[in-house]
Amino acid sequence: MPAKGAHVDVIVGGGIVGLSIAWRLARSGRPVTVVDPAPASGASYAAAGMLAPVSEVTYTETPLLRLGMASLRRWPSFAAELAEDAGLTGNAGLTRNSGPTGDAEPTGDAGSPHGGLGAIGDGARLGLDLRADGTLDVAFGADDLATLDELATYMEKLGLPVERLTGRECRRLEPMLAPSVRGGLLAPEDAWVDPRRVTAALLAALDRLHVPLVRARAAGLLRDRDGSVAGGSVAGDRVVGGRVVGVRLEPPPGGPEPPSEIRAERVVLAAGAWSGELAEVPVRPIKGQIMRLRSPQPLLSRCVRGTVHGSYVYLVPRGDGELVVGATQEELGFDTRVTAGGLYELLRDARELVPGVTELEVADVVAGLRPGTPDNVPIIGPSGTPGLDLATGHYRGGVLLAPLTAALMVGDLGGEEGELAALCSPGRFQEIS
Repeated sequence: MPAKGAHVDVIVGGGIVGLSIAWRLARSGRPVTVVDPAPASGASYAAAGMLAPVSEVTYTETPLLRLGMASLRRWPSFAAELAEDAGLTGNAGLTRNSGPTGDAEPTGDAGSPHGGLGAIGDGARLGLDLRADGTLDVAFGADDLATLDELATYMEKLGLPVERLTGRECRRLEPMLAPSVRGGLLAPEDAWVDPRRVTAALLAALDRLHVPLVRARAAGLLRDRDGSVAGGSVAGDRVVGGRVVGVRLEPPPGGPEPPSEIRAERVVLAAGAWSGELAEVPVRPIKGQIMRLRSPQPLLSRCVRGTVHGSYVYLVPRGDGELVVGATQEELGFDTRVTAGGLYELLRDARELVPGVTELEVADVVAGLRPGTPDNVPIIGPSGTPGLDLATGHYRGGVLLAPLTAALMVGDLGGEEGELAALCSPGRFQEIS
């Protein structure tokens, strides 16, 4: 039985996934507490915010594609309800650009049958900067174009909405592309959002819903063996054996003293790359360096992904003129240093595709840690240990998959979505404790 006086749910992790789960739980009337020493400052802060299940599809990740398409369909209502709960001015909905210099227009009334975004208004730049102008995937060299053509054939076999374009057609869509771009692939239903605005809105919504936010590190899980808390064997900060009944806390340096522990009926582990420090989960950190450039006028009207001699780079425009360039993929443990080599590689490849980037002001550089799993699919659902649920391992898709992850944890699925839970179930790995 849960400990007397326990909180109902404790969410360990204050990134976009953990905050989304907490918000949905609170909205449903379920008491919830969030534990994180520095909410919204990890991978979510570094992320570019692409909602691009089509353009990011690979040959071996069909389950991830299904999850991404389902979550993309949820983004319009997720954004609209979040904007309302956060008290944002205007509608935080979705806009499409009519072209590189065109005015923003609201989307149509119906979502795409393929899973694209539907309409909820035209005030994205006042809220979450949620836009659905598609992703343009371009190729620099002949080998890059051949690889992109093969991928396009695979996408077409899957029935995904994509359009093959010549180099001239790509430049017609995005005039700032280099003349050397040979061709491309347009995924018109892909979208993107500003994760920093989303997490700020989530924090505001949770505050308005009176959800406690404990700014402390969860140093371990509390276990209950036959009614005695903290039983079990110890492996570092991980305690194994027995039902999970809460979390043990460690205060941040120089911060206010938090309670030493929080009891809960259920602990949801949404700590991203750090999840493995609290439970035996197959999650590892994958470093990504990213830079933000600033321009008085937007350089691009849509997301541009490119391949330059086999090296991948993306450029994501913001409504305020900012341009996000990313991202490296480095297996270096918990290293979050921003390096000259990493930034050089990003600018080198971005300049080949959009030469004008070298004239932009550098606004920010940051490195984040993506939580990767062996199959690149997130781990969402009951862990197999009573009292412990998991919502981690989202790798590159934390922003895209946040609405679906929250729905899975709240039990708010409908129609064919019910079978998606099996795709990301922790049960595909050995029992997690």
